[in-house]
Amino acid sequence: MTDKQFYKILNKVEKPGRYIGKEKNSVIKDKNSVDVRFAFAFPDTYEIGMSHLGMQILYNLINSLDYAWCERVFAPNDDFEQEMRKQNIKLFSIESRSNMHEFDFLGFTLQYEMSFTNILNMFNLADIPYYSSDRDDKYPIIVAGGPCAYNCEPIADFIDVVQIGEGEEMMVEFLDLYRKHKNSPNYSKKAFLLDAARNIEGIYIPAFYDVSYNNDNTFKSITPKYEGVPEKIKKRIIKDFDKSFYPENIIVPNIEIVHSRIMLEIFRGCTRGCRFCQAGMLYRPIRERKLETLKSISKQMYSSTGYEEISLTSLSSSDYSDINGLIDELNEIYSDEKTAISLPSLRLDGFSLDTAQKVQKVKKSGMTFAPEAGSQRMRDVINKGVDTSDLDDTLTKIFTSGWHRVKLYSMIGLPYETYEDLDELRKLGYRALNIYKDTHNGKLTARMGVSLSASHFVPKPFTPFQWFGQNSLDEMKKKQFYIKDNIRNKNVSFSYHDPKTSRIEAVLARGDRRQSKAILRAYELGAKLDGWSEFFNYDTWIQAFEEVGLDVDFYATRQRDYEEIFPWDHIDCGVSKRYLILENERAKKEQLTHDCRKGCTGCMVNKDIATGLCG
Repeated sequence: MTDKQFYKILNKVEKPGRYIGKEKNSVIKDKNSVDVRFAFAFPDTYEIGMSHLGMQILYNLINSLDYAWCERVFAPNDDFEQEMRKQNIKLFSIESRSNMHEFDFLGFTLQYEMSFTNILNMFNLADIPYYSSDRDDKYPIIVAGGPCAYNCEPIADFIDVVQIGEGEEMMVEFLDLYRKHKNSPNYSKKAFLLDAARNIEGIYIPAFYDVSYNNDNTFKSITPKYEGVPEKIKKRIIKDFDKSFYPENIIVPNIEIVHSRIMLEIFRGCTRGCRFCQAGMLYRPIRERKLETLKSISKQMYSSTGYEEISLTSLSSSDYSDINGLIDELNEIYSDEKTAISLPSLRLDGFSLDTAQKVQKVKKSGMTFAPEAGSQRMRDVINKGVDTSDLDDTLTKIFTSGWHRVKLYSMIGLPYETYEDLDELRKLGYRALNIYKDTHNGKLTARMGVSLSASHFVPKPFTPFQWFGQNSLDEMKKKQFYIKDNIRNKNVSFSYHDPKTSRIEAVLARGDRRQSKAILRAYELGAKLDGWSEFFNYDTWIQAFEEVGLDVDFYATRQRDYEEIFPWDHIDCGVSKRYLILENERAKKEQLTHDCRKGCTGCMVNKDIATGLCG
């Protein structure tokens, strides 16, 4: 692609800043002076990918190696893609505008099942064969990681290497090993991958395993083809999180993105044990960064970016052991610069008004909480650890202190849910109105509003609810309108997610290798950018599954039993299957499991007590 072609395209598309590169802190190296070239591929648009902390971490980590150069590539927006195809321009990297065939690795982060067709579209734009078995040594090695990698089986036939767990140490070991193989006189991709599978913990090579199925179409087994390849792949964990790599010179994008701010990861993992939450299980155990470490990182990131907001990120940031102390320290450091300190979420239980008021980004217009379910019974079923008194106390505090609007996020279609529980979700809005009246002399001001929002529950692998059969599409719609049609107050609004997207997400989340044909067929029928409502087409997906002879209900709505073998059972996420079964049984009995900071709950993620993990 010539410069003339490139700039001609830019004049025809929305947001050319997505493609031009040369952002502050992006890394440019001489491609002839490095041994390893890695293209970090985000299977969604620039605005989404540039907001992803994991990309910033691995981009800077790989570029810290003197022998490697990491560049970025994103899924082009539809308008840019059309121009690329018109002019026969292949997918290219942002930094050097190199064709993907020039790279040793093309690495995808799997954040969301609905991005799977984007991966195939990027293959197509790069002129790379879809199936791993069709790619010889002249093509880049396709690497995948991220939360969906824990069950990558639906796309396993497309991927060469899967990295299970945290990549800061694993990636360096992987690239070091590749460099040795590449520089040997008899290099072959297979020899390198065998060496990696046998000697690097967390490396999974799908092609090195045979899979089989039972006569009833359930999964039967997955077994290694080669000696020394592990039967079970154990996730990688960064044990000393305080000393782990963290980027201090993050790329500042050319255009507004989803999260234009410094992301300061204060800890990793979660101790709450919500039974629906995959991340809460996958990222165990909890590990915190020390306050002094966070101050040092934040200063470097601030000076290298100029951002006016620092977001304290984690799965549950207000659970940081000294959250008020951290906010006080950061406010003192950045008060003169008028830099805002923000928390992405606040919890209803133990809500601290003092904390909320210290976070400058929280404005008096509204606050957001996630009770996750309307009734106390359902909050106990999912082990949310929040009771009605927490909700009442928190709403009283915020309305008394000058806030006028509140957003309450929940899920519908949860295991063991009844229509009485849905009634309680609707009543949450009225409960908030009454509390507001109690704090405002019995009146509702014009600014007062309660926003109820409900997503559809999607059962995910490695959670206590992985055995649950998702509600049918008709049942999901029925529940949506049951709530919506019974809200009769202009101060209470109700929004909900598209149940069809949640249905396909559930199909892919618990899928197996047979789905690769359906995913490819869906792509051939036009599926791409499925995470965007304007592009998602449910009928396309149903047609694709029907054409390859697979039943979506088999994957989405079928109830599993505890004896069934799952396509992901060969992955060890650290949390034992026995523990997940125990938690599902406790959910049936509406029993709570305490926060594991108050004592080990026996999930088995911390088998080696000597490491000091789990706090």
